[in-house]
Amino acid sequence: MRETLVLNASFEPLSTVSLRRAVVLVLQDKAVVEQAHPGLRVRAAAVEVPVPQVIRLCRYVRVPFRQRAPWSRRGVLVRDRHRCAYCGRRATTVDHVVPRSRGGGDTWLNTVAACAEDNHRKANRTPEQAGMRLLSRPFEPTPADALLLAVGGRGEGRDALPEWLPQPA
Repeated sequence: MRETLVLNASFEPLSTVSLRRAVVLVLQDKAVVEQAHPGLRVRAAAVEVPVPQVIRLCRYVRVPFRQRAPWSRRGVLVRDRHRCAYCGRRATTVDHVVPRSRGGGDTWLNTVAACAEDNHRKANRTPEQAGMRLLSRPFEPTPADALLLAVGGRGEGRDALPEWLPQPA
């Protein structure tokens, strides 16, 4: 079973925790279940709790402000929903829009998900030089969006909750 999303008392996403930790927080009255897996319950001798997908803390936790979401290859694939930015097929790799050898780097705005075939075809060129068009523009998710993407986007076929996921601008 995958991890549970933890919301602050103000409903902003904080982190993810294991199912076990989420149940403990609920049983200790430190959190309430906001959304549960339909029909699934955790049972003990005297207690029965719905299996939480999302919990909300009862008390507000002050979190240091984070301006930017950390970049990662996995984050780019999840942000682009494992779809190639050039053809729309399943993406398995990350492509640099401006190749690293030409001054491009590992940033949210310079990387897109790509299938191996298109990544190889584009090679060490810009999309314009390769005669390829981006189907969608790369964007930088907010730190909260990046957390939701990480929770909801564990790959295709998994039970991501679409209402959690941010939509590109």
